[in-house]
Amino acid sequence: MSALTHFDDNGASRMVDVGEKESTFRLARAEGVITMQPATLALIQNRSMAKGDVIEVARLAGIMATKRTADLIPLCHPLGIDGVVVDLQFASDSVIRIEANVRLHGRTGVEMEALTAVTVAALTIYDMCKSVDRTMTLGPFRLVEKLGGKSGHFRADGI
Repeated sequence: MSALTHFDDNGASRMVDVGEKESTFRLARAEGVITMQPATLALIQNRSMAKGDVIEVARLAGIMATKRTADLIPLCHPLGIDGVVVDLQFASDSVIRIEANVRLHGRTGVEMEALTAVTVAALTIYDMCKSVDRTMTLGPFRLVEKLGGKSGHFRADGI
């Protein structure tokens, strides 16, 4: 593993200077799940939750979170995102799978933006459904794919 770049020679935190890096196409895909009682998932599928359409609110929350990642993660660069897609699927009678696909042309990657989108979407589902199901569990969350930059193309195992 290479040296940690978010610390200077004295151990002080720093934002990495990406000014000399070439601007390239960057992509990151992340995924995660939220598990709940089957009755809760049925309420979501039927759009019967009192707070509204859980899937669409979670999708919007994930998109918004992508754009705010630098405000949440101290050493992330503010980025001009080219595009983000947040997809939510009913993976079983008790699991919603969330995937975020984030793209940009820039000097640094968008892995944190994709992971932030997925986790905030899951947190939004939890928030909207906690009144009927406090047993929900979030995660795991992971980076599925990353493209661009010096480190090249990464794909998680089995993909």
